[in-house]
Amino acid sequence: MRGFWWVLAIGGLLLLFTFGSYNSLISLEEQVNSTWAQVDNQLMRRADLIPNLVETVKGYAAHEREVFQAVSDARAKLAGAANLEERAQAEAEMGSALARLLMVVENYPALKADLNFRQLQDALEGTENRIAVARRDYNDVVRLYNTRIRRFPTVIMANLMGFGPKPYFEIPETAREAPKVNF
Repeated sequence: MRGFWWVLAIGGLLLLFTFGSYNSLISLEEQVNSTWAQVDNQLMRRADLIPNLVETVKGYAAHEREVFQAVSDARAKLAGAANLEERAQAEAEMGSALARLLMVVENYPALKADLNFRQLQDALEGTENRIAVARRDYNDVVRLYNTRIRRFPTVIMANLMGFGPKPYFEIPETAREAPKVNF
């Protein structure tokens, strides 16, 4: 009879561990999804600001069609990205296109003095800062989640229940190069 109670106690502890591990993994996975939604939200905010910025610059620099086309293409690619990897690649292309657009702006001092342009540029700068914070928060939560699913004994539960690692939001090597601005 005593052995039965030991088996029952051990079984109960294993059951508690299983429920606790599963629930904590679900919580972390939802936190990953939530922080990704914040990144996505800020990327869409930026994408919504871009057409206004481009139209303002077009008034001053109509002959810079290739830059405007690059911005437009990058925006379309960002809107059509289906997963995190595509989104990260499209975001890097958007950053590159915006850098080229802002280099064009440097050639037009009157544009830099235009109130509408300054307001759009300030809004874009604020959005870029929000994107950086959202990406950092996302990567922090992904690090916690990925660490949890790799630690023993939770790794057993994670493998049995299909919890896999989440990708970090990383930028490609090409986006790491600072754009050259000539005055």
